[in-house]
Amino acid sequence: MMNTTPEAAGAGCAGVRRSPVVLKALRALSQPGGSGYRFRALLGFFVVALFSGCTSLPLPKHTPTLALPMQLHILREQAEQRQDWLLVIQQQDAGLRWSLMDPLGIPLARQLLQDGRWHADGLLPPNPEARELFAALLFALTPQEQLKANYPQANAEADLRFLAQRWQVQYQQPSVFRIDMKGDLHYRVSPLEVTP
Repeated sequence: MMNTTPEAAGAGCAGVRRSPVVLKALRALSQPGGSGYRFRALLGFFVVALFSGCTSLPLPKHTPTLALPMQLHILREQAEQRQDWLLVIQQQDAGLRWSLMDPLGIPLARQLLQDGRWHADGLLPPNPEARELFAALLFALTPQEQLKANYPQANAEADLRFLAQRWQVQYQQPSVFRIDMKGDLHYRVSPLEVTP
């Protein structure tokens, strides 16, 4: 079991913001200096806007007990568009490896949740939507008896649980559920049927 803070930062976001190179660049951009000042200020604005996408995601205080490895079918629905994805969750040392793929097996996102932080796993570019999905799935998959200890801010009813205004999970069965997110984004989750 790993100890984490409930609002752990996204992988590398805080580290990138505090990086000596980034801090030096931001200081240089903020210095007045002739005609290039406006350009540097504009560039600085875009750098800040880029890093503002690194937001913290709610994570459990302790890693919940999951039956791993786990293979899930994810159906993403937003504005009349539907996409099928496959997700594999595996134990790796003291962390959890999350691998999201399209139906052909092409990787879309890989993350490792370790020591209360998300870490890139492999050479895929950052995928904030996938990271949010993984955090929401961890919330949804947390056993009911471990929910309050791991997510004190969560609310739960018979077949429903939600976390503030961020995620709402509706269960049809313990392993079949729907996650509603902001922006009219929905995920339908079910176990992936493996044929022998």
